[in-house]
Amino acid sequence: MIFSKVIFNLGQKLRNPSLENWLTFLKTSEKWSIDELEVYQLQQLKKLVEVAYTNSNFYNQKFKEHGVSPSTIEILKDIEKLPIISKKELLNFNEEISTKGSFKKLFKANTSGSTGDSLKFKREESADSFNRASIFRGYSWYSVKPWERNGYFWGFNFYGVSKIKTEFLDMLQNRFRLFSYHKKELDAFSKKLNKATYLHGYSSMIYNLAKYINAHHLKLDSNLKMVKGTSEKIYESYQNEVEKAFGLKMISEYGAAETGIIAFECPSGAMHINMEGVLVEELDNEIVVTNLQQLAFPIIRYKLGDYVKLAPKEKICSCGMKHRILEEVTGRIGSLVYGKEHTYPSLYFYYIFKNLAKNGMELTYQVEQHKKGKLIFLIEQQLSEIDLKLVKNEIYNYFKEDVDYSIAQLKEQVLKDKKHQSFISSID
Repeated sequence: MIFSKVIFNLGQKLRNPSLENWLTFLKTSEKWSIDELEVYQLQQLKKLVEVAYTNSNFYNQKFKEHGVSPSTIEILKDIEKLPIISKKELLNFNEEISTKGSFKKLFKANTSGSTGDSLKFKREESADSFNRASIFRGYSWYSVKPWERNGYFWGFNFYGVSKIKTEFLDMLQNRFRLFSYHKKELDAFSKKLNKATYLHGYSSMIYNLAKYINAHHLKLDSNLKMVKGTSEKIYESYQNEVEKAFGLKMISEYGAAETGIIAFECPSGAMHINMEGVLVEELDNEIVVTNLQQLAFPIIRYKLGDYVKLAPKEKICSCGMKHRILEEVTGRIGSLVYGKEHTYPSLYFYYIFKNLAKNGMELTYQVEQHKKGKLIFLIEQQLSEIDLKLVKNEIYNYFKEDVDYSIAQLKEQVLKDKKHQSFISSID
């Protein structure tokens, strides 16, 4: 453990020299009042808009087109006067968005590209360190140190030099992962968990490992303090398997490469917004994010593409933190659903299965559409005749006679290093 800590801290100081200061700041600010947090947000927002207006050709032009400037921002609500930007603009105007300021150290960053083209951009060391410090603050709520032994799910399709490089980097971070899903590998990974402190990565992969452990009656003698799912929706149907396998529920970390960490779940079960790093708005159930720390590639009023529900400002978590709370991250906005005559938001699927969950039916699902007016509902759990009737009633409540559909078994996932999507459409 001492060796792992020394190696980890050495690597951290070389790569992210400002991280320790950021973590100290975040451990202090997590005790702030909502007023103190918003004062800090306004200070950072003013700085961000000034830098973007002065040093980014894209934002300079965009702000002028909308008749705004740095002097526009006097209170936090003034952010609503700034234009909203899209993923398409980030992709098409990548160079123009980047600021002309000089930064001592820049890191290449990119999005996963799971919902389209991958965005590549450069993030300065301070912003990168802040983001990592935000994650480590979340870990601290569970008494987890980042250098402790950990199991990691973030893809396994590596071969040759790529696999060797990945294994080396994992060794430096005291982590282990799967490189295949053969029984021998799954058994070995499960055994390694006995000496791990935390498990993290794609939530669907953690769920499938939990199912394997439970189905094969593997007994873990582990000291896990945290099981963290990220990058995908955590279905309620996951939790029973996860708790049975690991003795812990799966907690959520929510964010994106371009926005940084947006929210982290506390031990009391609330998704606390990382208010020192982001300013979150909810517009027509969609999240709009401003990254308050990133200056090399400013992200201001960005439509991330997720449906969310922001809790009322007055809602305070029992853990004592005053940070705003995300009540729900309901999933990707994704493609439209095409009926015979009308179109519908893919959010309908979330509500269909949420309503079923209220009746005690916690289902893991995926919906496919390859022809207009036709849907395929794939459901993992076995359904009784009564269950099937309830599912059909919910589908009818939302689509009436405008779609024909079939219900089939969502077969055991053959896990690949890509995200589980609740709705897949091949219709452009």
